[in-house]
Amino acid sequence: MVPKSLLLVCLIAIGVSSVLADVSHIAPPQQQLEDPVTDVCLSCICEASSGCDASLRCSGDVCGMFAITWAYWADAGKPVQQGDSPDSQNAYANCANEPYCAARTVQGYMRKFGQDCNGDGRIDCFDHAIVHKLGGYNCKNAVPIVYQSKIDECIQRKAIEYSAARQ
Repeated sequence: MVPKSLLLVCLIAIGVSSVLADVSHIAPPQQQLEDPVTDVCLSCICEASSGCDASLRCSGDVCGMFAITWAYWADAGKPVQQGDSPDSQNAYANCANEPYCAARTVQGYMRKFGQDCNGDGRIDCFDHAIVHKLGGYNCKNAVPIVYQSKIDECIQRKAIEYSAARQ
């Protein structure tokens, strides 16, 4: 018969070790935390959002080639162009309409909301594209077919281009 105090110590030790378990395999490396979305993925999100038309400005509640809303920009940390202030009246539109600032906005949003939306055990471009389209709280919902098709086609095309360039 095992004394109750020993049993209690063992249960506590098991509980502590499971809390302290190594999760490095699911935690992204530091560089991914800084820029979770690859340039290739950014280009596919841009293509699916607007055809990556750099001449687009604000229309309705979205701005720029990534079709960024004010709330998305704010959730991303309100990135701004050099010399601008996040509190400036035009800061959102100025950033969302400028390709590099808009891309920084997407990166900031993914740092905050990036997650495994499709349940495949990893966070990749498909997940980033879904979060971009549906938002950080709705990524388990159905993705519009046209948008998903554009993402899928772009990723496949980029994979073929990459493969051909390596040969």
